[in-house]
Formats: sequence, C-alpha cells, structure tokens
Amino acid sequence: MKAINYISNITSIDQKYIMLIIKTIIFFTILYIIKKIGIKIINHVKDSKAEYLYTQKYKLMLNILFLIIFFFLWGRYLGNLLTVISLISAGFTIALRDLVFNFFSGIYIKIKKPFCIEDRIEINDYKGDVININALNFEVLEVNNENFIGQSTGVITHIPNSAIFKYPLRNYNKAFKYIWNELTVKIPLDSDIAKTKGIIYKIVNSNEIIKSIPAKMKNQIKNISSEYRIYYNQYDPIIYTQVVDSHIELTVRYLVHPKKARYVNSTIWSNILTEYQNSEIDLYKD
Repeated sequence: MKAINYISNITSIDQKYIMLIIKTIIFFTILYIIKKIGIKIINHVKDSKAEYLYTQKYKLMLNILFLIIFFFLWGRYLGNLLTVISLISAGFTIALRDLVFNFFSGIYIKIKKPFCIEDRIEINDYKGDVININALNFEVLEVNNENFIGQSTGVITHIPNSAIFKYPLRNYNKAFKYIWNELTVKIPLDSDIAKTKGIIYKIVNSNEIIKSIPAKMKNQIKNISSEYRIYYNQYDPIIYTQVVDSHIELTVRYLVHPKKARYVNSTIWSNILTEYQNSEIDLYKD
C-alpha cells in the first residue's frame, strides 16, 4: 500500500485507478504466458492448416477472455474514462472511433463470412489470397496478374476490416470453389473445324484437374441452392465458334480452381502446340 500511496502522490492519480492498472497488467501478463504455452502445444499439430485454424481460435478465445476481464475490472469507470479522453484530445477520439469501427467490422467478418482464409478476393484495387483475419484488419497475399489466374508476388497487404463497408468486395471462392475460365484459339478460315474442336475437346477433357470438377461443382451448387439463386445448364467444357475478320476463334470455356488456373492454362496450351507441331492442328498467324 505504501508503494501505491507513493505512486499516487507523484502522479496525482487516484489509488483505486492505480490498483486497477496493476490488476490489469497482472491479468494481461498471465494471459500472455498462457497464450505462449498454448501456441507451443498447438505447434505440435502436424497439419499446417489445422495448426493455423487452432491457433486463430485459441487467440480469439483469449482475446474474448481479456475483454471480459477488462470490462469486469473497469466497467463502472469506463464512462468517466471516455469523458476524460474526449476532453483531452478530439483527434484521439476520432482514432478510437476508427479502432472501434474496425473491431466491430471484424466481428461482422467472423459471423457473416464475406470471405474466409485462403479465399481469393479483390477489394479497393487489392487482389490476393486471404492469409489471416485479425480483430482489426485482414491480410492478403498479393497476386501479380490483372485477372484471377495471377500468382503470388510474396507481398502481404494489411487491409482494415472496415474496408468491407467502404468498397465492393469480389470473392472468387464464395459459395463454391470453381470459376469459369476461357481460352481462345485462333485458326485459319480453311481449317478442318470439326477435327480441330475434337482434338481440343480431347486435350481439355483429359486434363486431370478439369475432368473431376463438373461433378464437384454440381454438388456445391446443390448445397448452396437455399442461399443463392445460382444455376448452370452446362458444367462440362464447351467450345464456342465465331468468325473474326480473316480467321476463326475457338473459345474454350471450362471450370477451374482460381489458384490452379494458370497451371491448367499452360498445360492446355502446351498440348495444343504439340498437336500443331505434329501438323494435327492449324493455328492462325497474324
């Protein structure tokens, strides 16, 4: 008590507030130690995705526990504290408002789930894969391409949670994992269209990644039918034909996972070029 009296005399802070600060620091220290021990235990989980999910849930639980303890200790004094803060600095009050807005936006993200970990999203000109969702912000691993098939640049962007209420959000994985990709093959006007389309169909349908997707997509559409009015008449790859200027364009449309799209696109083109070199397909030369 002598130490508390001494601190109170020096700082002119009421003894009850000093006691509350000390108790808060003690509880925070205990929770910090528990957090470190728990994370070390979770680190023994062999599956990296499961380890990450367990860690996030564990941190969330400790954060909620800290808030409960904080409000239990400071609840009756918060009104006076906020009044003092507002008198001290209007700028601090604005910063606090943004902090609170981001916090409750984070709760909205957790409950409503406009996106989840590993989803590929685009918001406010930032595009990438969600790698972490915190209480105040979420982190996106940037992709380097203008379309959805871009690959990681290794750059991590931190975006405040409140951005979901300020900017349109595009989610490439919401509801179902797959999206439609299109690949255009140009051939001369005098080409054997039926033969060329047959070869391309064989290349696309024999792709190990593509051929298993239509059945999976049907199941995913069925599972979300009560939440979204989404349906497709065609799930298998299809080729559209049109004449453009002095050549024919064959547009191959197929379902693919966004993160595998570039690899699949490259594989299809490699097989098409092989058929071209074997004189099985004619390609249009500008």
